[in-house]
Amino acid sequence: MHKDEMKGAAKQAKGAMKEAAGKMTGNDRMRAEGAAEKAAGKVQKGVGEVKQTGRDALKH
Repeated sequence: MHKDEMKGAAKQAKGAMKEAAGKMTGNDRMRAEGAAEKAAGKVQKGVGEVKQTGRDALKH
């Protein structure tokens, strides 16, 4: 697992919690920030997966 995958997953989880808290409290700004952070985490995780796949391909 590449470090970007781990950081991305953590960012996704943090964003999901922030989004849920925003929904529960009716805070649209927090909900939007959480959604954006979750999306950024998903992208970062994907980048890490691509990097790891490239590394694995070079090993074989």
